[in-house]
Amino acid sequence: MKISTRGRYALRFMIDLAQNGTENFVPLKDISERQEISIKYLEQITALLSKYGLLQSVRGPQGGYRLARPASSYTVGEILRTTEGNLAPVACLETPVNTCERQNMCATLKVWRGLEKVVNDYLDSISLEQLTFDCGTNNYVI
Repeated sequence: MKISTRGRYALRFMIDLAQNGTENFVPLKDISERQEISIKYLEQITALLSKYGLLQSVRGPQGGYRLARPASSYTVGEILRTTEGNLAPVACLETPVNTCERQNMCATLKVWRGLEKVVNDYLDSISLEQLTFDCGTNNYVI
């Protein structure tokens, strides 16, 4: 499993919103400049995050984006699964039902299930709020 640029940028985008958009809508241009990510790429990411209800948006001169919920209610796992899809380490675990012909005799299936559980449990244990950086103290909130 490898996290794509889209997943990494989505996480940076959401952290930026958690730090800078708690009350107001933040223009995409501002996030683009701070994160050094093109507006075009961020537009693709925001469309996906908005579609799944992770963002609120407003158009116009005072428009922009903000989190749909408190930062403490988002997990890194939720954000990555939204942008990456399933985080399964092997193809046979990508769907709820394993249709692999060899699953009953696969000696490594337990390994892959265990790895998937560890990865998901770890990513779900980290909230967006924990990743926010307090610029005044130069410390993470954790």
